[in-house]
Amino acid sequence: MAWTGLVLLLVFILTVLLLFKIFQNKSTQNLPPGPRTIPILGNLHIMDWKRPYKTMIKLSKEYGPVFRLQMGCQEMVVLTGYETVKEALVNQAEAFAERPIVPIFEDYAKGFGIGFAHGENWRQMRQFTISALRDYGMGKAIIEDKITEECSILTKAFEIYEGKPFDPAIILRAAAANIIVFFLLGKRFEYKDATLLSLLELVEENIHLAGTPALLVYNVFPKLGFLLGARKIVLNNRKKYHDFIQATFLENIKEFDENNQRTFIDAFLVRQKEENKKSTDSYFHNDNLKALVDNLFGAGMDTTSNTLCWAVLLMMKYPEIQRKVQEEIAKEVGVRQPRTEDRFKMPYTNAVIHEIQRFADIVPTNLPHATTKDITFKGFFIPKGMYIIPLLTSVLHDESQWEKPHEFYPEHFLDSEGKFVKRDAFMPFSAGQRVCAGETLAKMELFLFFTNLLQRFTFQPPSGTSKDDLDLTPAIGITTPPTPYKTCAVLS
Repeated sequence: MAWTGLVLLLVFILTVLLLFKIFQNKSTQNLPPGPRTIPILGNLHIMDWKRPYKTMIKLSKEYGPVFRLQMGCQEMVVLTGYETVKEALVNQAEAFAERPIVPIFEDYAKGFGIGFAHGENWRQMRQFTISALRDYGMGKAIIEDKITEECSILTKAFEIYEGKPFDPAIILRAAAANIIVFFLLGKRFEYKDATLLSLLELVEENIHLAGTPALLVYNVFPKLGFLLGARKIVLNNRKKYHDFIQATFLENIKEFDENNQRTFIDAFLVRQKEENKKSTDSYFHNDNLKALVDNLFGAGMDTTSNTLCWAVLLMMKYPEIQRKVQEEIAKEVGVRQPRTEDRFKMPYTNAVIHEIQRFADIVPTNLPHATTKDITFKGFFIPKGMYIIPLLTSVLHDESQWEKPHEFYPEHFLDSEGKFVKRDAFMPFSAGQRVCAGETLAKMELFLFFTNLLQRFTFQPPSGTSKDDLDLTPAIGITTPPTPYKTCAVLS
C-alpha cells in the first residue's frame, strides 16, 4: 500500500514538472497571446461555428493583429489587418508558403494538385499550371474571344426570362465553368447539360460543406469522422467527380496528338511523357492530373460565379450605381461588345467591379497556410509547421485602409478627379506564393461578364420587393456566395 502511494506521488510530481517545463518553454518562446483555453475543446466554446471569421475579428481587437487560437488540440495563429497579412504573405512569403495538415483537405486531395498540396509536389504543379494556363491563352486574345462568345450566350439565357424573376446563380456558374472547361478540354457545355449541372452541384455542395460546423468538428477531432455524415458526402462527391474526370481524361488520351496540343490536359500528357523518360518518380502522374483538373474547375467556377452573383445583387441594391455604370458603358463602348482594353477608359466601372470583390469578401478566412521554419514575426515566436490563418476579411475591411470599410462604396478606388486608383489592401485573390493561380483570368472574366450584362440589362428586384428588402447576408461555406435570391433582367 505504501509503495502504491509512493508511486502515485512520484507520478504526480513528474506530471507537475512536465507541465511546468512545457509552460516554461512556451513562456520563453514568447508565443502570440490568445484567449484562455479549456481542456479538450481549446477555444471552440467561444467560436461562431458557422462564421468563425467573425469571432476572429472580435478577438483581434482584444489580443492584437497576431494572436493564438486552439481548436481542440489544433493550435493556430491568426493574422489580421493589411500590414500584418502583407508582412507575412509578401515580405516573408517563403516562411508562410506551406499548407497545414487539415483532415478533410487531406482526405479529399491526398496531397495532390496545387490547392491543398505540400512541398515539392505543390511547387512543381503550380509552376506547370501557371505556365500552361499562359500558353493556352490566359490574358491573351484567344481566351478573351472565348469569354466574349460565352457572354453572348449568357445574355441570351437571361433574355429568355423576359424580365420575369429568376435565380441567376446556376446560369452564372455554368457560364464561368465553361471558360475553365475550354482551358481543360477545349469545349463547352450547354447550360442545361446534365453532366455540367451534376458537376456544378457536386462542387457547390462540397464547398458549402467544407465551411459547416460538422466539418469543423471533423477537422478538430478526426477520429469522430465515422459519426459525421458531412465527411461521407464530401468523399462520395469526390469519387463521382473524379470518375467523371477519369472518363474524360481517358477519352482525351485516345484523341491525344503530342504534335497538336490543344488543351491543358494535352500539355500535362506531353510533360508526363517527357518526365517519365527521365525518372520513375515523376510528379506528373494521373493522380496529380485529376487533382489539378479538380482544383482548376472548382476554383475557376466558384469564385468567379459567386462574385457575379454578388454583382447582380448589389446592382439591384444600389440602382444609382448601376445607372452610372450603364452610362459609362454607353459613352465609352456604345452598342458593340465590350473588350478588355475598354477597362482603361472606364474608371467608374472598373472601380465598381473592384468594390464588388472587396465587399463580397468571397474567401473571408483565406485558405490556411503553415510556416516552413521557426520564425520571429512581429516580435513573437512562431514554430515551424504552425497552422496560420491570414484573415482576408480583416484586410478587405481594414478600418485603417478603407474610408467606409463596411459599406459598398466604389469611391474607394477613385481619386478626386474620378480616375481609377489601385489599392494595396485589395487582396481578394490572397497574396504571396499561394496567390490564386487564375487571378489574371478571373479579372478578365469579371470585367467582360459584368459589362456585357450591364450593357444589355437593368437588374431589378421582383415585384413587391424593394431594394431595402434585399438581403446582403453571405451564405455559409468555405467561400461565401450571397443568400439565394431572384432578379428581373429587364432589357435596357
